[in-house]
Amino acid sequence: MTLGALLFDVDGTLADTEPEGHLPAYNRAFKEHGLDWRWTKKLYRKLLLISGGRERINHYLDSYEPELGPNDERVREDRDGWVAELHQSKSRYFRDRLRKGRVPLRAGVARLIREAGESGMRIAIVTNATRATLEPFLAYALGDELLAYIELTVCGDEVDNKKPAPDVYRMACERLGCEPGDCIAIEDSNAGVRAAHGAHVPALVTVNADTRDQVFDSAAAVLDSLGEPDLPVTILKSPGFDFDYVNLDVLRRINGEAAPTPAD
Repeated sequence: MTLGALLFDVDGTLADTEPEGHLPAYNRAFKEHGLDWRWTKKLYRKLLLISGGRERINHYLDSYEPELGPNDERVREDRDGWVAELHQSKSRYFRDRLRKGRVPLRAGVARLIREAGESGMRIAIVTNATRATLEPFLAYALGDELLAYIELTVCGDEVDNKKPAPDVYRMACERLGCEPGDCIAIEDSNAGVRAAHGAHVPALVTVNADTRDQVFDSAAAVLDSLGEPDLPVTILKSPGFDFDYVNLDVLRRINGEAAPTPAD
């Protein structure tokens, strides 16, 4: 196998978007809609097991049966429309946090994208996020320099089934024209790893506070971050060799390919 493409997840992988971006945005949207709801970090960690923002709100309605206040009649008449409006409000507040720089990239992300882009490695974004949420995030978090290296984006609202279904990864491989085994997914969650595995794409996991306790049996390696030369990673599941931070040579080895020997 020859590593030909990096497939990055977004939320929790490129940045800690969940606790720093989405959670406070949800709570502001709830207040705007007259809801006496407040999702705590503990509750949100449970809700993150449900993939997709609208799906998460629907799960909360069904499983927790919260008070709807002035929204009760509207929800009975048009629940799907109401959930979509609530989610749109959340997305607006999320974009506001992005503009204010409150959702920084995780360690090693900018370095790895830059290294891969400068080497000619193909890079895709593969996410459950909607395009309306993704594009502002990429613009604010990556900036023009890093965004120029992104060849393809595949979003959850462009496929029939979101992660943990493999649809987004299958679409990414098809659009890139790459064999799944010639790609590597960089994920943060069990749902993402299951999606990659279902599409036969090897996965590297960088856990965060919300996903650290999840099970990653099918992952090729599990780390606490991508690391930096001066910020070594903690290896939670070894790929069979040691390293201090993730670069292209490490990804090639994880993917099963020996790193090329530099020309003399």
